[in-house]
Amino acid sequence: DLYSGRVLHAVEGKGKEDIRPFLEDLAKRAKKLEAVAMDMSSAYFWAVHEVLPHVKVVFDRFHVVSLMNQAIDELRRDHQGELDSLGQQTLKGSRFLLLRNYDSLEPERKARLDALLQVNRPLFEIHAMKEQLRLFWELDNLKEAEEFLAVWCRDAMASGTRALKRVGKTLAAYRTGLLNYFDHRITSGAVEGLINKIKTLKRQAY
Repeated sequence: DLYSGRVLHAVEGKGKEDIRPFLEDLAKRAKKLEAVAMDMSSAYFWAVHEVLPHVKVVFDRFHVVSLMNQAIDELRRDHQGELDSLGQQTLKGSRFLLLRNYDSLEPERKARLDALLQVNRPLFEIHAMKEQLRLFWELDNLKEAEEFLAVWCRDAMASGTRALKRVGKTLAAYRTGLLNYFDHRITSGAVEGLINKIKTLKRQAY
């Protein structure tokens, strides 16, 4: 429950049929439910769509950013592999710099990242697109968001970077769930916070 933070239900498994019984129960009891936040799991999406067709799905910001970061890391690894064969170390230790928000980096780390991006055009392009994408959730209204997302996806798919093209196609396909955020400004941050607490407890117990 995103208002109270209370866990309503938990199941083992990630398939559509695993979550369906809970959604069917929810359909009977939560008549005023308007929206749910989730990652971009097709199983979860279709389960909600079939059982709660009137409820809007909002794809979570954290998972969209995570998808973008995976693309950046994939490109970095590909380029590092090519550079390693030439005995160069240009990208070694750069993962943290590329994945962190640019404005949260210390001045010396910003300078190092700037130097790296100046000599690597594909990394510069995908990093710039990542920073632009962060602005999506700060827009004021649905109309602005529609225009922004259309341009961003078009630019991503027109790029020469395979990983960036893939993200562009994915976000274009999931555009409705992304734009629903501007009617229902919710995220699954509460769930992610709970998962992190569980992981911490497991590490401490180990």
